[in-house]
Amino acid sequence: MRDHGWVADLSRRTPAVAQIVLFHSAYGLRPAVHAAAERLRGAGHTVHTPDLFDGRTFDDIEAGLAYQEELGGSDELLRRAVTAVAPLADGGLVYAGFSLGGSLAQNLALADEKARGLLLLHGTSDLREDAATDIPVQLHVAEPDPFETEDWLNAWYLQMRKAGADVEVHRYRGAGHLFTDAELADYDAEAAERAWAVALDFLVECDH
Repeated sequence: MRDHGWVADLSRRTPAVAQIVLFHSAYGLRPAVHAAAERLRGAGHTVHTPDLFDGRTFDDIEAGLAYQEELGGSDELLRRAVTAVAPLADGGLVYAGFSLGGSLAQNLALADEKARGLLLLHGTSDLREDAATDIPVQLHVAEPDPFETEDWLNAWYLQMRKAGADVEVHRYRGAGHLFTDAELADYDAEAAERAWAVALDFLVECDH
């Protein structure tokens, strides 16, 4: 697996616009998701933030996961995600998501022949054996991360490469799992700023 340091150079970023769909985590469509969307819009991108939890948000992961099961589990969330992006997909989307939302984003991106990229924040998903894609993929993950273990990430990376994706993995030692959410105990301001700087450069590449 490749590890990448913080190599973003904001002074050399060129204007570009991507159409992004950004999926929330198991905490729901919290202020951190809206703040992330505004950050991306400030860089010129169009951002959609589907609410898969019918307006519900949670302060702890266990409650959010319990609500996911109440809705019908991962299959129902995936159905809702597919429905949300259906009117948008013809334009060529960059799929992005936080933790659980990253898992959804990955599944949709690998099934969309017009996808332009995949930005994963804190979460991944398994791949089918016959998965195939040539999109750029960027993952930002804590090190260590209880939800994204070393063995899992190694296997995920190899499977993504086998599928044909151009993969970058950026790891943040000592950060909490959802380190970009300023309202959670996981938050790490320095790691979050590093991640967003690199992600913004990645989105420029996705639009070329």
